[in-house]
Amino acid sequence: MIGIVDYGMGNLLSVFNAFEYLGVSVKICSKPEDLSQVDRIVLPGVGAISQCILKLNESGFTKALNEQVLQLAKPTLGICLGMQVMAKQSFEGGTHTCLGWFDADVVRLNPGNSTLKVPNIGWNTIQFDKQIPLFKGLPENSDFYLVHSYQVQVRHEAERVATYQHGETVTAAIMKDNIFATQFHPEKSQDLGLTVLENFINWKP
Repeated sequence: MIGIVDYGMGNLLSVFNAFEYLGVSVKICSKPEDLSQVDRIVLPGVGAISQCILKLNESGFTKALNEQVLQLAKPTLGICLGMQVMAKQSFEGGTHTCLGWFDADVVRLNPGNSTLKVPNIGWNTIQFDKQIPLFKGLPENSDFYLVHSYQVQVRHEAERVATYQHGETVTAAIMKDNIFATQFHPEKSQDLGLTVLENFINWKP
């Protein structure tokens, strides 16, 4: 069963509907103890990272996620803000300590070109830097949907598995052990996004 973390800051319905469309059992996890009932975890999120961290901490999800993801090694997918909060720290509106699952910082997009907007909203061509099971069945240079002003910068290049260009090379996906995360929204990326979600369902890290 797929468990979608509901901590008050997520595009839950579209993610839920995408997994349900794929025919898998899916549960909205509104309490930390719900995570013990699922086999795989999805951490979505939209909004400000300071509020994201506050809500995860206050709800008890931070402790539960660390146990289920790091100790029990359940396959886990982060989406958009759910990916950014997996970094060590974020510089969005100050300096914020994040979950620290990746040795990475979250910094503002800096395209260096006035024709390229921040936030970046829309379809972008993603380059797959690593051949991993989660990209199975995807053609090279596939287009996915993004909405973000901040990006994850990893210190270990091997953990960055996909990128795209926005006046600079921007991290589109990261992976380590049982954790996979995307800056793009697979649930909003039509058939190619569904392929990523189906690959996550079948992933055996």
